[in-house]
Amino acid sequence: MAKKKKGVSKKQGKPRVHKDLDGFEVSIDTFGEIKANINIEKINRFLDDNVEDKKLVERDETIASAKKPKKKKGK
Repeated sequence: MAKKKKGVSKKQGKPRVHKDLDGFEVSIDTFGEIKANINIEKINRFLDDNVEDKKLVERDETIASAKKPKKKKGK
């Protein structure tokens, strides 16, 4: 078996981001606090508009299937 390489990724530079989040940077300070250069409310609005919440979709599907009337067994 081949050995896995250990080390830092050689990819450098800024990652591609959505045009609405251009210039967005996030970091974690020594106390573990998240520091971002864009207001968290703006980030939340972006996520609400552009990302589908999988948990809500699954919940809606289970509610819809629970509301269907069950067929009675005929004799």
